[in-house]
Amino acid sequence: MQSGASPFPSTPLTRRLGVDHPIIAAPLGRGTTPDFLRAVADAGGIGFVALLSMPEDEVVSRLAPFTAATNGRFGVNLTLIVDQRRRLQAALGSGVRLVSLWYGDPAPYVPLIKAAGATSFWTVGSPEEAAHAADLGVDFLVVQGSEAGGHLVGTAPIMSLLPAVVDAARGVPVIAAGGIADGRGLAAALCLGACGIWMGTRFVASIEAANHPGHKESIVRAGARDLIETELFDGGWSNAPHRVIRNTTVRCWEEAGCPPAGARPGEAERVGSFPDGRPLLRYDVATPWAQMEGDWESAALYAGASAQLVRSVEPVRCIFSNIVADAAAALSQFAGGSPRSKEQKE
Repeated sequence: MQSGASPFPSTPLTRRLGVDHPIIAAPLGRGTTPDFLRAVADAGGIGFVALLSMPEDEVVSRLAPFTAATNGRFGVNLTLIVDQRRRLQAALGSGVRLVSLWYGDPAPYVPLIKAAGATSFWTVGSPEEAAHAADLGVDFLVVQGSEAGGHLVGTAPIMSLLPAVVDAARGVPVIAAGGIADGRGLAAALCLGACGIWMGTRFVASIEAANHPGHKESIVRAGARDLIETELFDGGWSNAPHRVIRNTTVRCWEEAGCPPAGARPGEAERVGSFPDGRPLLRYDVATPWAQMEGDWESAALYAGASAQLVRSVEPVRCIFSNIVADAAAALSQFAGGSPRSKEQKE
């Protein structure tokens, strides 16, 4: 890696993946590009690309640029709301050796991942799911707190859920997700038993991410009251709670009395176009991307509670260096005792 050694001890995550820092970039929809994942890998971390909307017969060709850009230092993410075995086999056949699973039953997939000599990650939202994943032989657990942005499986805030999942995991390494965007969050996660962190919102607001610039600036400006947990953006993925920034689509729906699907204002209205010309409809699950044509602000602006900690759009390398330095400082202060804590003891 080009980033240099980490200033704090290695973890099961850094040792298994051969990375410098225990920091994972979550899949960012169309914001995840080969250039973005190369920046993450060069900074000493690892990132994942989502395969949910990738045509099964194009997985190999679409992953090729990611492999070339990162020298294979990336993983794929599979959302198990549909049968993903063909996509998984295609990804494994192309050389991918890191596979993240969530939103469904991982049981049919874990043996396939193991047979290929790959490493499995499973996102859980409760101690019960963690125990089940441990029984299946999952390599790493990602515990998602309820503060997370995007689609949600977490059942409680990360500060209480993380140690409960660590206890239930029976030795399976646990990665913390949700509500983390700086070094203090990384330090807290490590102190609570995690071996690393999984971040999305902070990386959306990076120079290299291909999310729309307006989405990035919305995260920088967002406060707690600007965020809402909803199931509103359900086109392509229904009955799935998610956290977004309030925009015109959300406000118009709220002003109409929060009507159900089929009676929402502007339903089936075209608000933009995908790169291949397909229409992006209001309430679609897709997030706006840099080259989007149309009304980007009406699309789903996914963000977690950690948006309150994001104050600028920065290069990935700066995000990493700041998080690592601040985490090291926080852990050093914790180990040595702050001046205030010493006064309290006296």
